Amino acid sequence: MTISHVFDTYAKTAKGRTLHFNVILDEDDQQKALGFAKQWLASINLKDAVVTPENCYFYHSLEAPAAIRADIDKNGYAIYKMEGCPK
Repeated sequence: MTISHVFDTYAKTAKGRTLHFNVILDEDDQQKALGFAKQWLASINLKDAVVTPENCYFYHSLEAPAAIRADIDKNGYAIYKMEGCPK
């Protein structure tokens, strides 16, 4: 059983839109979570979005469900989209 760590994350786009999502990874490492958040934002063509350490913080730990576990194993992290995120 691998325990993963969830970082509650908010980003603001250049147009002022707020995105709320979780970055989930196997290490309790805020800098890695922040880097993965920026990587994901760039992958959805929002590389200009701003995310800071104050807006990417440890929330809790859990045993990741299978779909999230697969993303972590493949990419090193998973994104759980919440408010304002593209589908």
